[in-house]
Amino acid sequence: LWRNLALPVLSILAALAVGGVILALAGYNVGSAYSALWQGVFGNPRNMGEAFLRATPLILVGAGIAVAFRCGIWNIGAEGQFYLGAIAGTFVGLHVGGLPPILAVPLGLLAGFLAGGAWAGIAGWMKVRLGLNEVVTTIMLNYIALGVVSFMVNGPMQEAVHANPQTDQIAKSMFLPQIWPPTRVHLGFVFAVLVAAGLAFILFRTRWGYAIRAVGYNPEAARHAGINVRRQFLLAMLLSGGAAGIAGAVEIMGVTQRLYPDLSPGYGFTGIAVSLLANNHPFGTILSGWLFGALGSGSQMMQLTARIPDVMIYIIQGLVILFLVSFRILGARIGRK
Repeated sequence: LWRNLALPVLSILAALAVGGVILALAGYNVGSAYSALWQGVFGNPRNMGEAFLRATPLILVGAGIAVAFRCGIWNIGAEGQFYLGAIAGTFVGLHVGGLPPILAVPLGLLAGFLAGGAWAGIAGWMKVRLGLNEVVTTIMLNYIALGVVSFMVNGPMQEAVHANPQTDQIAKSMFLPQIWPPTRVHLGFVFAVLVAAGLAFILFRTRWGYAIRAVGYNPEAARHAGINVRRQFLLAMLLSGGAAGIAGAVEIMGVTQRLYPDLSPGYGFTGIAVSLLANNHPFGTILSGWLFGALGSGSQMMQLTARIPDVMIYIIQGLVILFLVSFRILGARIGRK
């Protein structure tokens, strides 16, 4: 309870307090800033909907990263895996116009999962076969993925009129319906919750999940216990990248309906913070993902009404993780004493 609930709450409160000090030192009105932040999230149903909309890809990415982290793998490549899933989802959406939604939507999600999982699998294979550090390989694969997106929207997948670096609109049968009119919250949020719950079930209620966590605790001990460590590394990366790939496909199907560069405002990197705040528990990313989505949504109101630079939200997000890590280290030392 202390690790999973009290520490995150204390970290958030401490980050807001320090953020208030920074705002005051910079000459801003702290009360007006945080009031605008509150209104930007809870002021009306539309604002609340935007928080859930932004949380959708963060939950998916964060839940996937949690699986990798539980296996002792630092998957820093969720941004690239997100984009590969978006490419795959768009490709399907451009070629399945004749299929009904009940077939087209699952096909798009499956394509996103396979593409994201395969992209993460490259780094996993490099780790288990070549001994390359996954932090380096996943970061480099992020840059390659961005290049692939740019090539696609300026080349083979560019819109028919060739006016902008983007694709044509995907088939309407793949549009994800809104579930909270008149907000933009779509069915993808339900998918995100189901994926997070499914990954939590796999991780904590199946023998495959037990093997993944055992490798994360101590790979040498797991190897001596008969667990195929390499296989668990690959499985964790496939699940992690697959969830990020689903996030990319969902963003295409539920929000943009077409692929273009800069589709992600950094979901792959924010997802790392989402996972850490949830103590690397996939189900916990539902709450932490919503929190970061709410901060992103509220930052717009802070910028418009209180004239606070939106970079302040990134400072608060960083402070949340800083305090969370600090409190956990402090708690561990107190526990040992």
